[in-house]
Amino acid sequence: MEILTPPDLLRCYQMGVTSFLNAAIRSSVGSRATVFLRPSPCFSSVPRKMMSAGKMDHLQKTGRNYRQMALFPARVTGIGAESQTVRRLRLEVTDPDFSFRAGQWVDLFIPGVEKVGGFSICSAPGLLQREGVLELAVKYAQHPPAHWVHTQCALDSRVVVRVGGDFFFDPAPGDSPVDLLLVAGGVGINPLNSILQHNIDLLRHSHTHTHSQVYIPGHTHLCYSAKNTEELLFKSSIVEVCEEFPDYFSCQLHVTQQRGEIDHKLQPYTISERISEAELAECVNNRTVCFLCGPPPMIESVSTQLRALGLSEDRIRYEKWW
Repeated sequence: MEILTPPDLLRCYQMGVTSFLNAAIRSSVGSRATVFLRPSPCFSSVPRKMMSAGKMDHLQKTGRNYRQMALFPARVTGIGAESQTVRRLRLEVTDPDFSFRAGQWVDLFIPGVEKVGGFSICSAPGLLQREGVLELAVKYAQHPPAHWVHTQCALDSRVVVRVGGDFFFDPAPGDSPVDLLLVAGGVGINPLNSILQHNIDLLRHSHTHTHSQVYIPGHTHLCYSAKNTEELLFKSSIVEVCEEFPDYFSCQLHVTQQRGEIDHKLQPYTISERISEAELAECVNNRTVCFLCGPPPMIESVSTQLRALGLSEDRIRYEKWW
């Protein structure tokens, strides 16, 4: 498979060239592509510099981020409604060289669509290993890639993906356990759900192997805020995890504009207020690592509160490229 650098791809899209993607898709099944991964710790150690993305193209916004150098054909094998405004896609990638870390995103190349999409993966790496698929949850927008997902994407649609991002959690066997504080706003839950699901896989794996062979997760707490319970993505699976593993997982779901009654299954976990500093304080200790993803003002506010609570900068990770 031909390999193009990000500047090459950007020039191709600016010129309206999509023949490369069509060729990549035609050669998809069974083809192998070279992936270049740079060594990294279990979570990015350098805080991301927060800045306004303005109206820049996705490839420009993420030009300084890590990304694979190879492109991988993918096929849409599942489509569902995660909410009234969010569509969930399941993509099959058969190339054994394809991989990602919990929390990363994909460049999504769509034949016939000149803009390149950028969407966080919401599933765990374990799902790819077990079933050869990854999942995306895409909110409706007029931006061409998101609009295509909601208006034209169908089962068996062919696309091309490439993994990127410095925001991830990927502990190695034998690493000292950390307690995770996941703070999400709106569709910012996507990469954090990937991290949550990955920690579940790690926990289940630790129950079937000796301690020297695996990473043993610490406690994970999720603070998740949205306008209403309809917009709380993955809420059922999140609650199920907290009920199945109460010693390892907990959550507090926040709604800020709820008008109807809250479902009785969600009531024990849901409050009608914003994420508070008091809640954050209960989760901060000397082995806490926080992953943040949501609207930029929320990230700014929560980051400031966490620093005031004594959490060092190198233990506050955030995804804010959009």
